[in-house]
Amino acid sequence: MTMPPSGLRPPLPPSGPRPGVRPDAPGAVDRPRARRTELAAFLRSRRERIGPADVGLAPGLRRRTPGLRREEVAQLAGVGVTWYTWLEQGRPINVSVQVLDAISRTLGLDHVEHEHLYRLADVPEVADAETSRGLEPETQLILDQLDPIPAAVYNARYDLLAWNDTFEWMFPRVTGQPPATRNALWQLFAGRDCCNPVVNREEELPQMVATLRAGFARHLGEPAWTGFVRRLSAASPEFARMWATHDVARPGNRAKTFLHRAVGLIHTVSTSMTLASPPETRMVVYTPADDESRERIDRLRATAGAPAPDHVH
Repeated sequence: MTMPPSGLRPPLPPSGPRPGVRPDAPGAVDRPRARRTELAAFLRSRRERIGPADVGLAPGLRRRTPGLRREEVAQLAGVGVTWYTWLEQGRPINVSVQVLDAISRTLGLDHVEHEHLYRLADVPEVADAETSRGLEPETQLILDQLDPIPAAVYNARYDLLAWNDTFEWMFPRVTGQPPATRNALWQLFAGRDCCNPVVNREEELPQMVATLRAGFARHLGEPAWTGFVRRLSAASPEFARMWATHDVARPGNRAKTFLHRAVGLIHTVSTSMTLASPPETRMVVYTPADDESRERIDRLRATAGAPAPDHVH
């Protein structure tokens, strides 16, 4: 039997419920277990996307599953096969930064995936976010000063927290929702197709889901997050499929194209800026990418408040 790396203890038997928490209490959540379960699924998904040829191994025969085998990952990372198996099974074992780095290199993780691995393994190198607070009053002033450029503030779950007038005129289907469904992902995946403003869905939606997955690692076991993912997965098979890939990403700047039924296509470059307060919020500015898009936004502002074209569901 292969032994775990030196200094790492094997899994310990459960020691009973956490102090002060009844396991049958409503809303009781075993967050360490939720974190380990997510870590196990993430490691499996990353292992299965790498072929033997990618790491200089012969393909061999009778390979029943895609990607590398567990023993191959363990060998390349310099850890024990049994220990790595325990890690991928979500067992409660200790893990060091050095071992995580070795696994990350073996699996070819990028920087965002590397940070995601650290969070799921609960190592101190990735700090936990503070408890969310309300927006600073200056934030709305900044949004208003950015007009006529559309801009809005989201949290890590893509809840829409604040916006300026031009954003509201561009995306009335989102801003007009009650707070419970005033969420960009919910409207894109669970809203009516006829009201979906995003044109480049194939590029944009997987990126947004991957960004949500990275944020999810900081909120494992929180009812608001798990409930949101569960409801959206039930409402949208497309979202459920993307969520199951375990891809992670960080918010970034990229091209986005929207279709407004009153003025037509609007091409933008979205710029995402992290806010200092509250934690895990970002301001996204949608700058027109060309003169035609800028002119269409001006037309949209000029006709603000006019009845919308007929729109039959």
